[in-house]
Amino acid sequence: MNPFAHFRHSKNKNSVALFAIAMIAVGFGASGCAKLKARDELNKGVAAYRDGKYDAAIEYFKDAKDNDPTLTNARLYLATAYATQYIPGAPSDENVRMGQAAVQEFQDVLSADSNNISAIDGIGSILFNMAGTPYTRARFEESKTYHMKHIALKPEDPEPYYWIGVIDWTLAYRSNLEMRGNWRLSHAGKPLKDDDPLPPDVRDAYSKENGQMIDEGITDLKKALDLRPDYDDAMAYLNLLLRRKADEAATPDERAALLKQADDYVEKAKEIKQKKMETPAKP
Repeated sequence: MNPFAHFRHSKNKNSVALFAIAMIAVGFGASGCAKLKARDELNKGVAAYRDGKYDAAIEYFKDAKDNDPTLTNARLYLATAYATQYIPGAPSDENVRMGQAAVQEFQDVLSADSNNISAIDGIGSILFNMAGTPYTRARFEESKTYHMKHIALKPEDPEPYYWIGVIDWTLAYRSNLEMRGNWRLSHAGKPLKDDDPLPPDVRDAYSKENGQMIDEGITDLKKALDLRPDYDDAMAYLNLLLRRKADEAATPDERAALLKQADDYVEKAKEIKQKKMETPAKP
């Protein structure tokens, strides 16, 4: 038996072990460098974004994401930069791609962290902007689901309640216009102004289609006001939704009472806006 055989075997084992450790160190070093580079690219992207250089910011954020796929802020900033570039209603293919890219990036964040409030709010906002032109009811409704997710996570925040109210008014208002327009087409020569009571048959159809949604919006806007009593924008939309609620009223007195409530919220909103204008902003 060769007396050096065990020594050589041990030496080879040690060499393999040392080589493996060295490779791990190299890999860790490369990974660490990539993460440092990612953070540098993120910082450059933030600076470009703040300067309004959105195209450059997007490239920096994409590089940061590529160098460190776990860097959530890079994905969030990238999604936000895409969303900032999106122009609501612009029909170009490039603009549509910007909106879709923003949605996808926010969704990627949610795939890794389903409770990320920034991504939830971001996707709810971009979907709302994309739903207006062309009008897409399903997209408005999808946007609403994200505001509901926010409420499930942070029920003390007033903003998601406000946005649900805005969406519900948007859908109810569109439905109202369409039903009035269809009635005018089928009753040529008979006037029906936008602020006139709905004919009974139209009113019933309108209430059936929108009544539950209108009630939801009113409830959520009132909740927003409970959480933020000086929320003048919520008051403005509550006024608008109460007018849609008035179109469901079966009697003139009921309609008049709802319109009076709407007018009261208009006055309250005006008072609050005036106070805000007269009160210096805190530094």
